[in-house]
Order: sequence, then C-alpha cells, then structure tokens
Amino acid sequence: MSPLRQHWYRLVLLSVFAFTWGWSAWQPLHPDDWLLENYLVFAALPVILLSARVFPLSRVSYTLITLFMCLHVIGSHYTYAEVPFGFSMGEWLGSERNMYDRLVHFSFGLLLAYPVREILIRLAGLRGFWAYFFPVDVTFALSSIYEIIEWQAARTVSPELGIAFLGSQGDIWDAQKDMLLAGLGAIVAMLIVLALNLWLNSNTWKEIRNSMRVPEGDRARGEAKLLQWWRNRHSH
Repeated sequence: MSPLRQHWYRLVLLSVFAFTWGWSAWQPLHPDDWLLENYLVFAALPVILLSARVFPLSRVSYTLITLFMCLHVIGSHYTYAEVPFGFSMGEWLGSERNMYDRLVHFSFGLLLAYPVREILIRLAGLRGFWAYFFPVDVTFALSSIYEIIEWQAARTVSPELGIAFLGSQGDIWDAQKDMLLAGLGAIVAMLIVLALNLWLNSNTWKEIRNSMRVPEGDRARGEAKLLQWWRNRHSH
C-alpha cells in the first residue's frame, strides 16, 4: 500500500474514533466518570499519533486499536456498569450483571495482542514460539497494571465516583476476572494468528521448533557477563 493510501486510511480511522468520542462526550450519563475514564484516551491518543510518524504500524494493528478505543469510550458515556448492550448480554448469558465491562476486558486482549505482537517482532526481533507467547504475557501484564491504576484512581476520588469507575457491581473478584478475560482474549488472538500462519506459511512449524533450540555457542550470562564487563572496565 502506498504511503498516501496508508495516510488516508489512518485519517479514516481517526475520524471514526473522533466521531465516536464526540458522541460519548455529548451529555454522558455521569460526567465525572466520563472524565475519569477518558484520562486513558488523553494519554494514549497522542502517543499513537506521534509514534505513527516514526514507527507506523500496519493497517490491521491500527484498525484493532481503533475498535478497542471506540468500545472504551462507549463504555465511558454510560459507565461500564450501565451500557444498555451489557444488560442484553447479561440476559443472553443468564446473568443479572451488566456484562459490557467483561466484553471490553476480553476485547483488550483480543484486539491489542496483535499490535503488541507486531511491535515485539519489529523491535525485539521475536520469532517462532516467542512471537506468540510474549504478546499474551505482555497483555496479562498491561491488564494487571491497568487494574492497579484503576484501584489507585478509585481511592483518590469520592466513594460514589470510585464505585462507578471500578464497575465491579459487587463482585469481589472483579479485577481477577477482568485480567483473566484479557488474557483469554490475547490467547484467542494468538491462536487465530497461528492458524493463519499455518495456512499461509509452510515454514511456521519449523520456525516454532527452531525458536525453542539453544543457539550454537550460546552460554549462560548472568554473573559471567557482569564479571567480563567489570574486567573490561578496569583494563582500560
């Protein structure tokens, strides 16, 4: 795809998100909670826009990121515990709980594991098995970090706003379930990527096997490497 067409595609995605965000900002159900939820957007959007100039991602990654952010700001308009579609999901699943937050946490892994994979492959040079494992690992880590941030943010605001922001709906295991769903979403995403690679790339299994082998001439690092650095430092 030409750079010009890539640019226009990203502008279309940005326009879709801007429209969704503008809708979410118009008379939100709980304005204070909307603002609290959107601190994530205020932090993430500039990073995404600026990084696109020096480290542009694929169309697939930007599409998945945009979809997740749209899901997030929809939740911020109503609060996660009061999104109408979440009640419908609860009825389908035989639960009295609003399930929209569960959907978004699952989508966090499902939609963002692929962009994480792309970044790790291109920057860290991951290959084979590790290019499937570490996106799941990083997604679990990011989900747990968000839960910690959410906990600390809820402690600093009023109790009513904190409860709305947490959206636990009385479930004492809400944070753990959210992290689990994010991890499951990431696993599903990586299984889809693996299936596509097996279909399109005949070398996939070979690459996975090779990535599990210790390179020839490799040796333990740790204290041996530190000692080598120490000797090099004092030999000059």
